[in-house]
Order: sequence, then structure tokens, then C-alpha cells
Amino acid sequence: MKKARPTDEIDVQALRVGMFVHLDIGWMAHPFPLSSFRITTPAQLATIRTLGLRKVRWSPQQSDLTQQDASARAMNTLPGPLPIAGDAANDSGLDDADAVDTVPYALPVDDNVVSAAAHAAQRAQAERARKLAHQREAEERCARQYSEVAKACRHTLDLVPGKPQEAREQAEALSRSIVDKMVGEQDLCIRMLTEGAGDKASMHAMNVGIISLLMGRCFGFSDEEMHDLGVGAMLHDIGKLEMPARLRHREDNFSPNEIRAYEEHVEMGLAQARRMGLSAGAMAVIGQHHEHADGSGFPAKLNSDRMTMASRIVALVNRYDNLCNPHLLAKALTPHESLSLLFAQGRAKFDTSILGAFIKMMGVYPPGSTVQLTDDRYALVVSVNSARPLKPNVIVHDAATPRAEALVFDLETTGGIGIRRSVRAQQLPPTALDYLSPSPRVTYFFEPSAANDPE
Repeated sequence: MKKARPTDEIDVQALRVGMFVHLDIGWMAHPFPLSSFRITTPAQLATIRTLGLRKVRWSPQQSDLTQQDASARAMNTLPGPLPIAGDAANDSGLDDADAVDTVPYALPVDDNVVSAAAHAAQRAQAERARKLAHQREAEERCARQYSEVAKACRHTLDLVPGKPQEAREQAEALSRSIVDKMVGEQDLCIRMLTEGAGDKASMHAMNVGIISLLMGRCFGFSDEEMHDLGVGAMLHDIGKLEMPARLRHREDNFSPNEIRAYEEHVEMGLAQARRMGLSAGAMAVIGQHHEHADGSGFPAKLNSDRMTMASRIVALVNRYDNLCNPHLLAKALTPHESLSLLFAQGRAKFDTSILGAFIKMMGVYPPGSTVQLTDDRYALVVSVNSARPLKPNVIVHDAATPRAEALVFDLETTGGIGIRRSVRAQQLPPTALDYLSPSPRVTYFFEPSAANDPE
């Protein structure tokens, strides 16, 4: 029997419902939340055939063709169920050699008799390998998608000074693409990426844009409001593009003149926005992203009642990201510390309903937080389900497990374990610090929460 490769190519016209496909085109070039997925409806099938692809990759092992004459296909294309050993191999139609090759980490078999304990250990090891492979695939997929969007964001920012109208078109297309990926009823997972793609300016624009759009989704923004929010959030700092580098980030030792020069980036941003022809909603975000609910912000000292909802969201998210990712890394706070500071000191400066929704969405321990668990082990929060953020997904420091094989544990389903407290990276024991390797800068992206769950 021919063994199926992990992925085979197939003509798009031969695709069928139930096939698990891999679309080798940019994440923004198709309307699906993921580039790898199982076709579940004829509508998805029709959409794939409009993408201009002649062939696509598909995974027979991950496909489910039970409604497409499964018996015939199983004999010719699809592998049978993973055999365990001995009689199971004969039942599947494979000879013993094929069975041994098919089962990962196969245990020695003595006279085709395998104890129940050995069966359980074998299955557990195979399941661990499967989950680890799924986890790595999800991480790599999310990183690729982030890199693609970050590249588009950087290109948009580069166009602003010389080609403002083209920059507007790019910004609107990018915002629309991201919003389209967020539509639907499914929960979204907010993931921390280990390394940011691009420079600090585009990383900040991306963080503020992505988290702001997730917040807009929480508040039920319309499509038009979401698009304006996305454009305004990603372009909120365009007034800094032509400023001297030393004035782009406010420092404690700035003189009064330097503070005034720094604050001028808002007016400069509005001037750029007018040249670009941005919508009124996007311009409001650019003009109000440093205003505060109590009227203590700049440049117009607006209070919450005079700010747009989108501007209030971006003002909060912008402050959060600047606390996590300051210009000087030595001043960086952990995501948990940043959230605590906003709650303790920022309740007067930020809309309380937005602050509450932000904490609810990100969780008390947002992705990037280093924590100690109730069983005393140390862990790194790597992602949260935006609908159930109090039990995030964590990498746990386990000396008995190599770092390369570390699994992400969902605290919602891992019984009896929770988070005891937040700790700074510098407070971690050296072995835990080396194992968890928290990134000095926090980069966020999103994916459907189902992408984290092995099939």
C-alpha cells in the first residue's frame, strides 16, 4: 500500500468537501481565517476555485471524506487508523513492517502481546507528539501571518510622506483585510509572538491596531466603524515620521521646549491625514489618541464626552503598549504590571467601561506575562482566548522536558492548577529564565481559538 505524504498536490477542480487543504498564498490574499483548514461547505469549495490556483496542497491524513465514498478512498488514498501493534496492523490491511513505520515512537512487541500499560504509554507518547506538532504548526502559521501584515504596515508607513493617497489606499485595504479575518461568531485567541517582525515603529502600529480592532469587536462596532478604527489605530503616530528621532519618544528629562515639540506630532499627524484624505473617523483617532477622559491630555484637553469611542479605545491601547514596549527597554513593564498600573493610576484618564472591557479581554495576566503557578512552577503566558481569558495558555518550566518539546497547557482544562502571582523576568530562577526565554518586547497577533485545539 502506498504511504501518503504529509501533503499531496491536487487539482482544484478535484477538491471535495472534507479535504484538509493548505493554501500557499498570502494570508491576506484569501478570505479564510487560516491558510490551512478542512473544507466543510460547498461555498468554501467554490471560493477556493475563484482564487486563481491550479493546484493546492492537501493532507489526506487530516481529511475526512466519510461522506464522499469513504470506503473506496480509504483503500486508495487515505491511510487507515493508526495501528497500535500486532493484530491491529492485520485488521488495517497493513503488514507488520508498515505498522511499525506508521506508529510514532513504536514500542518493541514481544510475540505480538502488548500489555495494557504499554499500550497506554505508547498512545500517550504518540498523542504528545501529535499535540506538539500541532502546537508548532499553529505558532509558525501565526508568525507567518503576522510577518505578512507587518510588512504591509511598514510599506504603508513608508508611503505616507511621498505618496499620501496611495498610503491611504494601502491602509484601508490592510484594515479591511484584518477586519475580514475577525468576522464571525468564533472566539479569537490573542497570541504573543516570540519575535516581532520589522522595526519598532511598525511593531507599535501593529500592536495598537490589532488590539484596538479586537476591542472594537468586543463593543460590536459596525464594519465602517471597524475600518476607521483600524486605519486610525495603525496610523495614529504618522506625525512622528518626519520628526527628529530623539523627539519621537517622550523622556522624563525632556525640557519644556522638547515636550512641546514632541506633542506637535499630533497636529503633524492630522496634517498628514488631511493630505491622505482619510475619513473623519480615522482622523479623529489620530487627533485624539493622547487625550484623556479627565481632560488632562493633549493637544485639545478633551474629556471623555468629547472623544469618539474609537479614540478612547486607541488612547488606552496606545498607553498599554508604550508601557510594555517603551523606547528604553530598561523601563519595560510586564503585561501584568502594565495592566495593574493602568487600573491603579489610569482609571481617571481612561474610559472605565473601555478599561474594564480591556482587562476582561486580555485577562489579568495578558500574553507575555511571566507567572508562578499554584504548584510553585514558573510559566510564561503565551495566549488567551478573548472570551475566556482568566485561564490562559502557558508554557511551564519543566526540567524533565526539553525546551524544544515543551507543550503549551490550557489552564482552563488542566485541573487543579492556576496562577498564584505575576513575577518579573529578572525574578525568575536562572534555569526557568533560560527555559521560558521571555521576549524583551511583546508582540501580539490573533487567530481563531480553534487553531489551538488539536483535531
